[in-house]
Amino acid sequence: MPDMIEKQSWLNRTVLGVGLTSLFSDWSHETATAVLPAFLAAIGAGPVWLGAIEGIADGLSSFTKLAAGHYTDHLKRRKPLAVFGYAFTALATASLAFATHAYHVLFGRVAAWLGRGVRSPAKKALLAADVPPNAYGRAFGFERLMDTVGAIAGPLTALWLLEATGHSYRKVFLWTLLPGLVAVASFWLLVRERPIAARPQRSFLLGLKALPLPFHRLLVGVGVFGAGDFSHTLLILYATRMLAPGHGMARAASLAVGLYTLHNVFYAGSAYLSGWLSDHVPSRKAVLAAGYALAGVTALLLCTGTYSLWLLAVIFVLAGLYVGTEEALEDSLSAELVPKEQHGMAFGTLAAVNAFGDFLSSLMVGFLWRAFNVQTAFAASALLFIIGAILILRLR
Repeated sequence: MPDMIEKQSWLNRTVLGVGLTSLFSDWSHETATAVLPAFLAAIGAGPVWLGAIEGIADGLSSFTKLAAGHYTDHLKRRKPLAVFGYAFTALATASLAFATHAYHVLFGRVAAWLGRGVRSPAKKALLAADVPPNAYGRAFGFERLMDTVGAIAGPLTALWLLEATGHSYRKVFLWTLLPGLVAVASFWLLVRERPIAARPQRSFLLGLKALPLPFHRLLVGVGVFGAGDFSHTLLILYATRMLAPGHGMARAASLAVGLYTLHNVFYAGSAYLSGWLSDHVPSRKAVLAAGYALAGVTALLLCTGTYSLWLLAVIFVLAGLYVGTEEALEDSLSAELVPKEQHGMAFGTLAAVNAFGDFLSSLMVGFLWRAFNVQTAFAASALLFIIGAILILRLR
């Protein structure tokens, strides 16, 4: 069986199925996300509710990924769990169409994110099980590429639907059920489940401890980097503030959204290209470390406080390049360092570390920006990015 997998093409039905699933699922999710702030305002809920909804949903999703990663390694078949997660997310997202109070939105969003948490480790484990190790970079890069295409299509679809439906947010939410169910069908019909070796039954803590030492060291590097890896919505705020004096607030906001679209295009391209590169160089960790270093350069450019639209475009391009590299290579390097029978636990743990880093970094950058200045905020990020790159390069 291993020899047969090694000889097959990496772009098989499982890789294609996972890629299409990610595209349509993110298309559904991003369509809903694009109109969520305006919908909350329409039902009388403000920014506090939006922050609470997103924060609670992200936090619970992270813990769910950790638990699901442990649980999926004990299952004979991982695929039904992943299919259930996608179906649950699609239904929960569409249920927002029936919300009349902010707490209804909270329940729907949390349910959708719990579905995401359940499916994520199983999806990545199934992907890694059906491609040869020397193609992990391309396979995970392709999945990130397709996911980002969905992220670009979602907001554009939301804008079109708002115009077509006379700004009916409820009809937009109902429409998300279509790409959501296409995602479920793509996973169910295309993704194969490869048999793997029998897995010992371990407690959660023993399963965590049993992960290989090099993977634990990878998590340290990922955690340090993640502590500086601020939410890229802060880039939109940064660009808006920098451009407002010369272009006016309304024009600056539009330009910032355009820059973020440019960011997503380069994010999509770099996810696959960096994965391809990592499959063709002697050391996959070097490509990830280069992505981390590129993040350091991006943060240093942000420290300049530039008012130049062209330099801001360069910053957004670099940000897209490094985040695509980071996401594709962290997954593929994890798959390479951990035995297949422990992949669920590994991907769940990686997701939890990244989620905690996202939470910590956004708080840190926001606090330093407000308490001191923009230079201090992004200088701290740059330092953590460089330390993270050094830690990755020291992996054995």
